[in-house]
Amino acid sequence: MALSRVCWARAALWGSAVTPGPHVTRKLQLVRCGLAWGAPRSSKLHLSPKADVKSLISYVVAKTKVINGKYHRFLGRHFPRFYVLYTVFMKGLQMLWADAKKARRIKANMWKHNIKFHQLPYREMEHLRQFRRDVTKCLFLGIISIPPFANYLVFLLMYLFPRQLLIQHFWTPRQQIDFLDIYHARRKQSHPEILCHLEKALPLVSDAGLRWHMTELCTKIQHGTHPAIHDILALRECFSNHPLGMKQLHALQMKALSRAMLLTPYLPPFLLRHRLKTHTTVIHQLDKALAKLGISQLTPQEVKSACYLRGLNSTHIAEERCRTWLGEWLQISCSLKEAELSLLLHSVVLLSINYTGTRR
Repeated sequence: MALSRVCWARAALWGSAVTPGPHVTRKLQLVRCGLAWGAPRSSKLHLSPKADVKSLISYVVAKTKVINGKYHRFLGRHFPRFYVLYTVFMKGLQMLWADAKKARRIKANMWKHNIKFHQLPYREMEHLRQFRRDVTKCLFLGIISIPPFANYLVFLLMYLFPRQLLIQHFWTPRQQIDFLDIYHARRKQSHPEILCHLEKALPLVSDAGLRWHMTELCTKIQHGTHPAIHDILALRECFSNHPLGMKQLHALQMKALSRAMLLTPYLPPFLLRHRLKTHTTVIHQLDKALAKLGISQLTPQEVKSACYLRGLNSTHIAEERCRTWLGEWLQISCSLKEAELSLLLHSVVLLSINYTGTRR
């Protein structure tokens, strides 16, 4: 029996003419295929697990885009007003997230290279300044959302009071114009009071020449004349010490100047003084960085935002006139020292109150 098996195997290997049984033939065919092509593979292993995951993710993303598109068309067709608010809110979230990532990159670069705020380029300084203000405003919403079920009340308040509770990312284009006009109207209400305080300070100016210059400046402004740059710079000494230096301003003056800078006036005098000085110092640092960059490098939106920050209602003024006004502001700001920043603070009123296109 053993000898016969050996003979059959040798015959199969050497191509013997002896015909084996069907069972042996099938085994020999499998052995030959295995020798020629290797071990057989399962059809389920043609795709790697990573390829399967990628295809699944792409399928889910494609389906999500289709469903999202249908949802947007449904809202736009049946709820047009809500759709506008929804679109603005979603775009606002995206812009706020992009601002947060950019601010994080700027801060990381500052820590890595040991750079101070005033050493940053203009656009990075302005981005950090604006982002801090936006986060402060959003922080208030976050605090009042902490109690249980308070988030529903927050959504209602955001809908009813968008100007007070939301940042500009979540305003509609029409709201951006209207709300900026409202803020500037409130800012403009403080201008007569600030000019009145300047007139009251006239008898306290010891130098006769400076007193004459200030009288002339107040008279020109009251008659609707836009003052020249040299008229303002001639009063530097009055605003560096007594009676109009930053440390000599009394509470009512600081409250009026805070309203002109769109800052809250409802703080103790020492906090008002500190905040006005800090805010004016930041603007002075921005001005130096902007002078290095050049006004011509700014986009139209950047020019209008820079003018509005410095007291000019630029929403209704042509871009070229905004650039001209910003150039006048930089000439004054870059000529001042840190001890003379009170003059820059008052220039928010002196330089903008009678500029062409601002009086209506």
